[in-house]
Amino acid sequence: MPNRPTTASSTPIDLALQGGGSHGAFTWGVLDALLEDGRLAFDGVSGTSAGAMNAAVLACGYERGLAVSHGDANAARGEARKALRDFWSEIGGASGCFGPHAGSAGRAAASDSLWPAWTFNLDSWPMYGLWNAWWQQFSPYQLNPLNVNPLRQILERHVQPRWLCQPEPAMRVFVTATAVSTGAARVFSGAELTIDALLASACLPHLFQAIEIDGEAYWDGGYAGNPALWPLVDHTEALDLLLVQINPRVRPGVPKTAGEISDRLSEITFNASLVAQMRAIEFVQRLVGEGRLDETAYKSLRLHRVADEEGLAPYDTSSMRNTDPRLLDALFHLGRGAGERWLADHFTDVGQRGSTSIREVYLQGAQGAPGGKAPQAVSAAR
Repeated sequence: MPNRPTTASSTPIDLALQGGGSHGAFTWGVLDALLEDGRLAFDGVSGTSAGAMNAAVLACGYERGLAVSHGDANAARGEARKALRDFWSEIGGASGCFGPHAGSAGRAAASDSLWPAWTFNLDSWPMYGLWNAWWQQFSPYQLNPLNVNPLRQILERHVQPRWLCQPEPAMRVFVTATAVSTGAARVFSGAELTIDALLASACLPHLFQAIEIDGEAYWDGGYAGNPALWPLVDHTEALDLLLVQINPRVRPGVPKTAGEISDRLSEITFNASLVAQMRAIEFVQRLVGEGRLDETAYKSLRLHRVADEEGLAPYDTSSMRNTDPRLLDALFHLGRGAGERWLADHFTDVGQRGSTSIREVYLQGAQGAPGGKAPQAVSAAR
């Protein structure tokens, strides 16, 4: 029999974790705050790219903590916090985890903790820009024919797949990758959750060779689901869903340089799948509200969101490739602060009502999306 938590049951909630390279350290901070608080129980966790790694490390640490403590949820949360801290500590300063090796440019920018946030943006350093422009002329099959991926060794040290395929897991983990041949999302869970699945979810095609699983090649899951919400709708019982968003919805101004244009396109691309899912959920919600769909056939989701777009705004897309420990520490503390504020402002909403309006946050300004507040209960098909 698997060890189950012996402490009083916490409020169940699902987590949806976006990807974004080094900015995943922001999500680490959010998770640390939630785990330390201890009032929420994670029913399911869906993640993409860095979000997938956070999900896997979190779940492994929690399951390992349950096993060692014979089902003590407090001990399991402590072990999960330690697992995340150890994982990101090893990411800190490792070369090539989320992009091309930047040489000393990124670390030189952050030689002092008092340096402003923009100094962590690799695009702000001319030599890196020249090197990056040269590097982008080649594919990973040319520059890295041996397919060396530093993330593999790190993940092998911090993720033990056996903890992810327990018969009765404390939390179900879902990891999304994009099939190269069809562009469709594939969600890995249970026994399918291998190191290769995690690498596939984080495989940016201009950085790493595609990851082959069961005869299919996969790229980063952000193209198809960043993160995928439907596994949480279909395969968990929790009615509250907390999205940790690290890709900015809005970035004022018009990009002018080649780097700025490329960065904004990446941000738009990796938010597009999330917005599409939100539009579908809102559409079903509206039909149920109008009595055109049977409400008993749909799961009534209460949507919540943790983000700090103002705090993350100074860090552009190029900083997602920078693994300087000082940057990760700064992002961690941003995330912890955001998580603590969300708990203070919205914990009492959990189990009662949603704290985020899909229409206001994701559909404002979209053609055919009228203004006004959406109902708090979000309906989605099971």
